[in-house]
Parts: sequence; C-alpha cells; structure tokens
Amino acid sequence: MPEEAGFPPAKRFRPGSGPPSRSGSFPPGRQVVMLLTAGSGGRGGGGGRRQQPPLAQPSASPYPEAVELQRRSLPIFQARGQLLAQLRNLDNAVLIGSPSFTGHPGVPHRAGGDRSHEQDLPRHCKAPPRRLPCVAGPSAVRLPALCAAAASLPRGPKDSGLEVLAVQRVSKTQAWQRTGRAGREDSGICYRLYTEEEFEKFDKMTVPEIQRCNLASVMLQLLAMKVPNVLTFDFMSKPSPDHIQAAIAQLDLLGALEHKDDQLSLTPIGRKMAAFPLEPKFAKTILMSPKFHCTEEILTIVSLLSVDSVLHNPPSRREEVQGVRKKFVSSEGDHMTLLNIYRTFKNLGGNKDWCKENFVNSKNMMLVAEVRAQLRDICLKMSMPIVSSRGDMESVRRCLAHSLFMSTAELQPDGTYATTDTHQPVAIHPSSVLFLCKPACVVYTELLYTNKCYMRDLCVVDAEWLYEAAPEYFRRKLRTARN
Repeated sequence: MPEEAGFPPAKRFRPGSGPPSRSGSFPPGRQVVMLLTAGSGGRGGGGGRRQQPPLAQPSASPYPEAVELQRRSLPIFQARGQLLAQLRNLDNAVLIGSPSFTGHPGVPHRAGGDRSHEQDLPRHCKAPPRRLPCVAGPSAVRLPALCAAAASLPRGPKDSGLEVLAVQRVSKTQAWQRTGRAGREDSGICYRLYTEEEFEKFDKMTVPEIQRCNLASVMLQLLAMKVPNVLTFDFMSKPSPDHIQAAIAQLDLLGALEHKDDQLSLTPIGRKMAAFPLEPKFAKTILMSPKFHCTEEILTIVSLLSVDSVLHNPPSRREEVQGVRKKFVSSEGDHMTLLNIYRTFKNLGGNKDWCKENFVNSKNMMLVAEVRAQLRDICLKMSMPIVSSRGDMESVRRCLAHSLFMSTAELQPDGTYATTDTHQPVAIHPSSVLFLCKPACVVYTELLYTNKCYMRDLCVVDAEWLYEAAPEYFRRKLRTARN
C-alpha cells in the first residue's frame, strides 16, 4: 500500500513498541503532518489484545477481493487528492476522513483539541456500520484508522525580542514519538509525508519550552513562593540569562517587583497578580479595571482571550460569515467586537441555535462563562469592587492601554506598522475587524509569525494613554530610537 500511495516505505511497529528514545513529548510543529493508520484487525480497541509474534505477517485471507476492497476504502486512498491541497495551508493540522466517518469529511483539526469548526460540518444521512472511538489528546487526535498531529511552537525570529507563535519543524524525537500512535491498539503503519533525506535534516531534540517562552509567569510564581534568588534558580533545562532578565524587566514594568537588599520581592500588586491563573499582563489588566470603572467588561474580555477562539470561520462561507458578523463589529477593535458577541450570547441565555446561525462556538462560549465566574470569585476574595463602564468603551480601551503597553504598534509613514519597543515590522491579521483600517496606534494580544509577523486581537488606543501608563518606558524607547 505505501508504494501505491506514493509515499516512502512504511515502518511497521507492534503494539507497545517504539523508537529507542521516547523522550521529549512536546507538540510537533506545523511543517510536518503524519498519518497513522492502525492495523486492519477489525477490533475497536479496549479489552485484551492479542500480541503478534515478532516479525509475524498476517495470514493470507481466503477472500482476496473483499480484502482488496477494504484496503482501498482506507482513508489514505480516498484522501490523496484532498491531502495535497490541504497541506498548502499549514495553519492547522489536516484530518482527512473517509465518507463513512460521521462528521469528518476532510476536517481541519487544531492541535490543541479545538473542534469549533465541527458544529457546521455536513452530516451524513446514514450512520457508519460501527462507530470508531476517537481519542483526543493535547496535540493529536487518534482514530483506529487515521490520525493527524501538528502544532505550533511559541517561538519567533531569533533575537527579535518578540513573543510570537511561529511555525517550526518537528524534531526527530517528536517524529519517533508520534510513530507510536500507530501501535496503540494493534500493529500499525506510520506514513511519513516527507522523505528520509528530509528527516535527517531535522534537529535531534526539541528545544525545551522553558527555553523559548516568556518566563514572566514562571518568575512571578517563584517569587510568590518566596524562592530566595530566582536569578540563580536551578532549572532542569536552564533558560538563558537574557530570557530571565527580560522576564524580570517585564514584571518590573508591570509594577510587580521591588528591590530590597539586592533581593527581588513582590509588591502588594505583584502578590495579587500571582493569585490569578493568568499571564501577568492580563492579571494587571483586571487589577487596574476598578480605576477605570470597567471591571465587568475587563473580566469578560480576559476570559474570551483565555480560551480557544469562540468564532467559527469556515473558508467556504467567508462572505456569509462577514455578513452575519456586521452587527457585532466595533470600529474600536477586536476586543470590543468579542465583548458585543458575548453580551448577546448571555442576553439570549446561551442559545445554541443562535450560535450556529452566527458562527459562534457554543461550547467555548460556555467555557468563557466558567472562566469568568472563577476570575470574578478571585476578585471578590480580594475585596475588589465589581463595577461596569455602562457602555463607556473608552474607559475599557484606556484600561487595556495601561496594562498592554508593551504590546503596541504604531502606523509608519509608509502605511506599515512597527512595534514600539523593537521596531519590528508587523501587520494586522486578516481575521481582525481592523484589517482594512489604518489606526494610528494599537495594542495587540499576540503575534503570529508565518511569512510575516501578524498582530491578532487588536484594540485602538491613543498614544497619550500609553505615555501615561509608562512614561519612563516610552521616554527610554524614544531616546533609543533617536540615537
């Protein structure tokens, strides 16, 4: 079958077997997608498994025609044409299903387990003869007949000083670890969609996440636990000193740190920030909201940003989606647009039919409500006043500007955007409601690095608000730019 499918020779693994080294179970990058097909034993998993002896070959079937028909009905044959087209878009892993798989006729699948796109998939009239168990993990979905695994790594261009979500190749260790998926329930075959020569170019090991991510949350929690000297903390995979210093500088700018006797400790606001299970910048946003009388709105916005996307955007229905969403769009940015959608969702009592009509993921919206309730409880335990802006969106934008001032970009004379701290060229993501606009100054939630750096989840702010939030920070940046 591998030769007929046009792929490199397949490697066969018995149940429970695997590569010599199974370390480094990090999620793979999006550059590589692997299809894992289980053996055709016809068993749905569970219970006792019959182990095949080493190098045993399946016995010849007395019904060769039926076996050949079953073999050609495997997804790998029916997906060949679709697969090449889907691989051109590496933003998602691609799960290509057989027509007999209910709800999986070529489904793009997010590595984090997000199935928001599945609610509007065409359903088949007839159910398959047997339902296949689907096992979802943090970075893969495994079916007894098919699996796809891909993800993105939080990393960006070297020495850019930016925290971005970048597309990275998997390592050899990750590729071998994913191969084990083929032997979970029976003997299986791993189809690698790249050549052996390309495989040899992969890095041997994946860089540990702690060495490529923002360490502000880690440093905040270590300080909250009263670790004596966080700068010399003995990590198993020690980050670079530059990354540690950058995290300390970020916490210092957020007002979470104070220096006493050459030791770092948390300020009162820093201890409150550590109580929230959020990134420090979002915790600071909530803590500053009473000052701008918009705690209710900020709790909603932070909750919306803390879960997978609540919006479903099928490419084949793009014009219909844009037409439906017009009534929610705010010229002040994506945060206000999401806030409008959530308010309507709550006013209608979480109506699932409304979600389907407006391409909103009802499950994620319910999760947003749960996260918001938890964050609200934390605020009440701190005796924070829970107040609302009552429609004054400027106060909400001011609050975002005072906490996200390190994630800002300004419009340049040539019509492009550049970040205010590193002057890195960036662009507005096409999914943003501000994509066709040119606001002078924006704050963003994250950067997505593909062929260029895209800003996602934007909010229009005034440059004066940023200067009010951190005058020394922007004075220093302006001085550096002039020099």
